[in-house]
This record gives sequence, C-alpha cells and structure tokens, in this order.
Amino acid sequence: MDTEALKKYSALHPKPAGLCLQYGTAGFRTKAEQLDHVMFRMGLLAVLRSKAMASTIGIMVTASHNPEEDNGVKLVDPLGEMLHPSWEEYATQLANAEEQELQKILTEICQKAAVNRHKDASVFLGRDTRPSSERLAQSAIDGVSVLGGQYHDYGLGRAPQLHYMVCCQNTRGQYGKATLEGYYEKLSKAFTELMKKSPSSGESQRHLKIDCANGIGALKLSEMEPYFPKEVRIHLYNDGTKEKLNHLCGADFVKVHQKAPTGLDMKPNESCCSFDGDADRIVYYYKDATGHFHLIDGDKIATLISIFLKELLAKVGQSLKMAVVQTAYANGSSTRYLEQTLQVPVHCVKTGVKHLHHKAQEFDVGVYFEANGHGTVLFSKAAETKIRQLAKEEKDAEKREAAKVLENVIDLINQ
Repeated sequence: MDTEALKKYSALHPKPAGLCLQYGTAGFRTKAEQLDHVMFRMGLLAVLRSKAMASTIGIMVTASHNPEEDNGVKLVDPLGEMLHPSWEEYATQLANAEEQELQKILTEICQKAAVNRHKDASVFLGRDTRPSSERLAQSAIDGVSVLGGQYHDYGLGRAPQLHYMVCCQNTRGQYGKATLEGYYEKLSKAFTELMKKSPSSGESQRHLKIDCANGIGALKLSEMEPYFPKEVRIHLYNDGTKEKLNHLCGADFVKVHQKAPTGLDMKPNESCCSFDGDADRIVYYYKDATGHFHLIDGDKIATLISIFLKELLAKVGQSLKMAVVQTAYANGSSTRYLEQTLQVPVHCVKTGVKHLHHKAQEFDVGVYFEANGHGTVLFSKAAETKIRQLAKEEKDAEKREAAKVLENVIDLINQ
C-alpha cells in the first residue's frame, strides 16, 4: 500500500466534520454533496473485497427512488449479490474513519478479512442519471486506482445491469455476455418465449405506457426496444427531458398517492406501469371504465407470480419447496390469500431487501416483493439445475413444456 499516495488522494476527498453514515440495505444514501469521501473510500473497499474474493466487484452510484439532490453507493458481490453482511461493517468503519485513521482501518480490514494484498483487483462501475453521479463515480475510481485496482466504467446504467455484468465476468461468460447487448439479448429472448405461452398470444399489438420517473429507465428502454417482439409496443413518459428525477412520478409516488404520475395521461383500461429513478422497482396500474384507479403493487405482484409458478411446478411434478417472504408492512389480505387459498407458505422478516433476500434463499423457489415493487424470484441452484434438465430430457410432453416455461422464467428474473 502506497502510504503517500493514499494520503494525497484522501486529502482530495476530505470527510466532512461530524458526519456519520451507516451502510444498510441500500448501501450509503444522503445528500450528494456529503458523499465525495464515501465514494473514494468505497473504491478502496471494492479493491480489498476484490482481492479477498479473487473476483470482480461492482460499485453502483445511485440513490434509486430518492430525490434528485440525493445520491448513494452500493457494492456488488461476485455473483451479483448484495455486499456480504460482514463487509457492511467494514464499509461503515471506513466511511466514518477520520483522515489520520484511514490507513490503520484499511490494514485492520486486510487482517480481519485475510486480504491478499498481492492479488490483482478488478472493479466494474455504473451510475444513474443524477447530476452528481458522474463526479461521484470519478471519486470511486480514484479510490480504486490509488490501491492499484483495474476498473471498467460502464457509465450510465441500471443497478440490475451492473449486477448482471459482475456475475457474467465472474462466471467467465457462463451466465451471459458481460455487455449491454448480452443483457438485452438474454432478457428479450426469455421474454419472447414467455409471451408465446400467453393465453392472448397472437394479438396484433400490446401497448404499455411506462412512467420512467425521469431516470435511467427511459434511456435503457429506448436502447432495448429493438430487442422486443414486434407485437409489444412501449410508450415512454417522464423520460428526463423536462422534469426532475422522481418528482411527482415514479413507483413510490404512484403507490403512496394511489394515482397516475404527473405527465402520463391514462385512459380507461390502458396498461400502465411506473419505475423508480434507478428502474429497479415497478408497480402496475390501470383505470377501469368508471374511472376508478387500480394499483397492482408488490404484494399483488408477488401473489400473481406465486399463482403462475405454483401451476407450473405442479405440472412439472417435482417436490420443490416454494415460499413467499414478506415484511410486517405487507397487506394482510395478500398473506391470508397466499396461505389459505394458494396453500403457499409465507414467512415474515424484518424490513429491508437484504432480510427478504436471505430468507428467500432458504427455499427451492423463494418469492419476495416489497409493496413499493422492489423484489424478485429466487431459484436455488439445485432447483435451477433440475428444471433445466427436465426442459431438455423429460419424456412427458406436458412436463417438458412446463419445465421450459420455468427455464425462461429463470432466465428472465435472474437479471
């Protein structure tokens, strides 16, 4: 470790007096002007994590659904997961260390985590469209560089895309190609195959109005649109050309206010959805013929997905254990419906995506969505391997077809 270089660069990214931050589910988030030193130090930490894991680590600069003046950073582990909990503590220690303590804290982390300082380090970076994101990403790059790490800056992107890139890199391409084109191709192929199984398949056009929250979603959807099947037509609103990020729009706004976002003219029976600023949350909604607003929030999304998956798993005929994970804030009606009508076990955990995610990993198939639309479906490695095997080798046509649909679901939701 070059002590003089570390002192020099650290002085360029000074810590504000008295500021104390905690690394949580969403990483670090606060006002953008307070984050310069944090970004630099997360660059340092990403290098140490990369050396410890002998893998590429991701740094995503984003504050998701927060106001435009905020920003944040979170680290991505080797297989696209959230940062390991033991390293969240290191992140907090490093962010809050005074200048004179910085080298001491880095040395302690190396000792506690058995970091081999002679290993190479590789870091991937991405950022959202906030005015502060490019500058803060450069601060992270300074941290990576001062410890001799190599980096690849993907520039503007969604957090899920960076997670995908990191996983592709560390699986040597087995998961997919570590490019935007590879991401779009994998997603669109799975989506197209699922579309073919839809009861209304064959309709001439399907239209979807999308509120992009004046964030990264508009840019990335425009890039991805050529990969969509021809019968799908998307119409983008709040694309960031006029208004501020997440202002009177986005998934959180729609959920809280139970109405369409500003900037989207919704007619009866039109399909609409809203992202957040980072496009990793989604809620759906429509207005019926009487003008009544209907929201399909995370609880309803989790229920619909559970119905779909349970039917497929029954057709496959495998004894795979499926469960839904919720928090205390979940709609009680959805919990009762899942448990009593669908006969799907529901587990309640503390608020926070990391708690939902860790619990969902205990099952062959775990489903979790927060009410704000932030969530996913997880298949265990054993379940995924079994499903892919059935899709390829199962003799019974109905079982094989159901396994193929599940295989496309895995390819679609694993992004």
